Amino acid sequence: SSIYNEISTKFDSCCFVENIREESGRYGLGKLKEKILSEMEVNRAGGGRCLINNRFRHRKVLIVLDDVDNLDQLKALAGSHDWFGEGSRIIITTRDKHLLTAHKVNAVYNIRLLNSDEAIKLFYKHAPRDKRPVEDYDHLSKEVITYAGGLPLALTVLGSFLCDKDIHEWRSALARLKEIPDTDIVEKLKISFDGLKPIEKELFLDIACFFRRERKDKAMKILGECGFHPVIGVKVLIQKALITISEYGE
Repeated sequence: SSIYNEISTKFDSCCFVENIREESGRYGLGKLKEKILSEMEVNRAGGGRCLINNRFRHRKVLIVLDDVDNLDQLKALAGSHDWFGEGSRIIITTRDKHLLTAHKVNAVYNIRLLNSDEAIKLFYKHAPRDKRPVEDYDHLSKEVITYAGGLPLALTVLGSFLCDKDIHEWRSALARLKEIPDTDIVEKLKISFDGLKPIEKELFLDIACFFRRERKDKAMKILGECGFHPVIGVKVLIQKALITISEYGE
C-alpha cells in the first residue's frame, strides 16, 4: 500500500483490490470486477470482462491485485496486456510464484525478509513510541523485532496489537509469545501450507524438521529414497515461498 500511495497520482485511474483470495471466495469475481469499475469511475452499463477490456484500453491505470491464489482470478481481472493503456501498471501479490509464470507477467520480484533497520521502521509505524520512556520500550521493541525475524506480517500484527498497551502489558505479551505463537500470524502463514497437496505437506514438514541448513543435494537424495519425488515437490514449496535455498546450496 505504501508504493501504491506513492505512485498513484501518476496514473489516470487507480484501484487497490485487497484480499482477493478471501473476497472472491466469499462474494465471487463479479463483485471484484464491480469494485474495480466503481473505484475507477467507469460507467458499468453492459458490465463484465469486455467492459474492463474496452474502457481501460486507452487509459493509463494502476491496479493492485492483492493475495491472488487462482489463475482464474488473474484472467478475470487482468486478462492480458492489451486490456490496459500504455504505461499502465498491474501489481500482483501472491503466495504462489507459479501463477505469475502461468499468467506471463513481465517481471517477478521476490520479497525478502526485512533487515533490522527496516523492521524497526515498520514496527514503529504500527506501534509508535509517542511519549513513552524510550529506554524501556526500545529494549522491548528489539525483543519483538527479534521474535518476528524480519517477517513484515508478524511486525504489522504485533505492532497493531501492542500500540495501545502499557509497559507491563508488553512484557506479559512477549512472555506469552515465547510460549504460545500469535494466532493471527499463525493463521495467515498457515494459508500457504493448507493449499498444498498431502504429499507436499509431508515433504514440507520433513524438510522443516530434519533438513534445515542441510545441503540440498544430500537432502534431495534422502527425500527421493523416501518416495517424495522431491524435484517437483521442492519446486512447489519454493514457488509458494515456504522454503528457500541459500546461495551455498542449503
